[in-house]
Parts: sequence; C-alpha cells; structure tokens
Amino acid sequence: MAYRNCDLILSVREDEKDHDKWLKTRDMGIGGSDAAIILGYSSYKSPYQLWMEKTGQADPEDLTGNMSVYWGTKNEPAIANWFQEETGKKVKRLGTLQSREYPFMLANIDREVCGENAGLEIKTAGISQREYWQGDNIPDAYYVQCLHYMAVTGADYWYIAVLIGGNEAVYKRIERNEEDVQTLIKAEAKFWELVEAKTPPEVDNTKSCGEALGWQYRDTAKITVDLPLDALSILHDMDDAKTLKKELTERITGYENELKAMLQDAEAGTVGDYTVTWKPTKPRETVSLSAIKKKAPAIYRELAEKDLITIGDSTRRFYYKQAKGDDAE
Repeated sequence: MAYRNCDLILSVREDEKDHDKWLKTRDMGIGGSDAAIILGYSSYKSPYQLWMEKTGQADPEDLTGNMSVYWGTKNEPAIANWFQEETGKKVKRLGTLQSREYPFMLANIDREVCGENAGLEIKTAGISQREYWQGDNIPDAYYVQCLHYMAVTGADYWYIAVLIGGNEAVYKRIERNEEDVQTLIKAEAKFWELVEAKTPPEVDNTKSCGEALGWQYRDTAKITVDLPLDALSILHDMDDAKTLKKELTERITGYENELKAMLQDAEAGTVGDYTVTWKPTKPRETVSLSAIKKKAPAIYRELAEKDLITIGDSTRRFYYKQAKGDDAE
C-alpha cells in the first residue's frame, strides 16, 4: 500500500469472510459517504439521522433489496476494468483504511491506483443524472466523498469513474484542495465530538431529521409541558410560512388552469423550449384494509397469514393550533 497517512485495519479478504466485522468497523468512525451527510450534501440522510446511527440509537437502513445498490455493486468490477483499459493504469482493492492523525476518519475505498498517490471511486448513474456529469461537473456529494478519501490517505488526487445509463462511461481526476480538505476535517471532528459526547447536532429542515426525531422519541408520555419562549417565534414563523405556501399553491394552480384552457383537448403543447402535457391517467384501484377487516375478517386473516399485509412502525403525528377567543390567556 502506497498511502502514507493511514493504516489498513480490515482487508478485503476479511470483509468478504466476515461482513459483520466490516459493519462493526464502519461504526468506529466516519466513512466517505458519511462525509457528504455531515456537510449537508446528502439528499437521503440528515446529520441528525447519522448521529443516531453512530451513537447506536438507530440502525442504518438495510439496503439489501435496493436495486441501485445491487447493480452498483455488480457493475463495480466492470467499471474498474474499463478504467484500466481506458487509462492504461492498474488498480487494486484494499479494504478499510484508518487515518493515523484522525482515527475517527475511515475510508473503504473502491480501488487504489498502483504506482500513484491516488485512488479510484466508482459510481453508477441513471440516464436522468447525465447532466450532473457534463464537462467538469461532479455531484457535490461525490466530490466530498473523494475529498474525504484524500484526507484519510494523504493522496494528491483522486479519480472517479461513472457508468451512466448502462452504456456510457466517463472518468475524471479530482485534484487535492488543501483548504477544502481542512474544512472537511474540522467538520468531521466537530461531528465526532458530538457522537462521543452523545450530544445531538442541530435539527434541520430535512424529512430524514424529522424521522430520526420520531424514532428517538417514539416512546411518549401523556403529559403537557411548557415550551421555551423561543417556540413562540418558531410558531409565528410557521404561520407565515403556511400562509405563503397557500398563496404559492393557489398561484401555481391558477397558472396550470390557464395552460389547460390553452391546450383544450390536445394532450401536449410546445412553446419556446418548453413542452406542456395534459394526458389522461388510468383509474386508480384502492383497497381499504380497515373495511376488509371489519366486513370480511376471514379474508383479512388469510391475507395476513400469507404476509400480504405489512404493518409499519407506529409514528407520531405533529399538529399545532392557536387558542381563540376565551381559550386564549
């Protein structure tokens, strides 16, 4: 291994032999995909959710049945081989690396580039994501991921290769930016301090954060508490936001109706570089499980016995109202 700033703590062979060991190793620190979450570049997970996972209060999502993950894993060797053929370089798998200076920083890199102080990150993308890879563009989350690997390994640059739509491949070289590296290290160090102290990060406006809070406080107490005065300004802001949302929704609906009137019975129309469609949809078929349970309990039991009915985890419903008239203090 050519990297000078880290140690190999779990080899590929050990990982393949004992996947549970890899899962435990992953929980020892911050990995490449975690870095983008910490900086707020993830569209599927919030820092709060990640903190819950790292402190053992929630399990990471099971991606076993995720087809994007499945095909990404299946295509990884082929993309690595294409990169070698395209560049004449040689790459090899290593395993999980740990920074010597910052032991909480881990890197399970896809490939080491032999003979260079560099590595290779491998991705797959749908055809709809093609625009994010045009020219010198690289999705922010993947740039941060490669930056994290450079921080752990001390690499001078990192390659990223992506298969787009199953039939188009490109690769790019990301140069090490020391200012960005140091910014990332500071952010990860601050996050890991919160993990070790079991102090939650600030909440944000993501759905993932709300779901994490719901899981953390899933066991409720039937009591009413006095909220801090800060809550009053938050509620006023929510009132203003709801009013604005209502106004914007009505404006959008009005614009849609104007365009529908222009289309009349046509299913599509064009103007400039825009295409507008108004197509018929198939009638939706719905099933009321509560009605079946009440009116046909035998059928409901049969469906349940065949695992055709899935009951999810209980959740908490958020609601607020303002006292009116005599109810107000």
